[in-house]
Amino acid sequence: MNLRDRPGTRRVPATHPAAPPLAALAAGAAGAAYLWGTNPHEGGALLPRCPVHWATGLLCPACGATRMCYDLLHGDLTAAFHDNAALLLLGLPLALWLTTRWLTEGLRGHRYRPRFTTPAVAAILTTALLWAVVRNVVG
Repeated sequence: MNLRDRPGTRRVPATHPAAPPLAALAAGAAGAAYLWGTNPHEGGALLPRCPVHWATGLLCPACGATRMCYDLLHGDLTAAFHDNAALLLLGLPLALWLTTRWLTEGLRGHRYRPRFTTPAVAAILTTALLWAVVRNVVG
């Protein structure tokens, strides 16, 4: 009898822990390749529109992220800052750190599940809320 067939035993995952982060990086590279040739500053492109901005006319904390990524791909840091300063200065470093950690743990054969403390979650949500208010009031 195989270990997997015994009742009460833990099921062994079928994929290597590095598969999900590598797949996410491949999908991100494909998206970046498409975005490279598609200018989101001009209309008519097959790019997602922010549902919050579409429904309310207000800028959400992530509005401008696609334009920011386009500008970063083309080396225009000033325009990327103008598109979404908070996401560029706070969100991008956090996303890069989490992705790097996810990939390195996966390559080491470990599954990575980030755990944020309650104060960390509160700080992230408060920052996002304040950024949304500032973007819409100051404009």
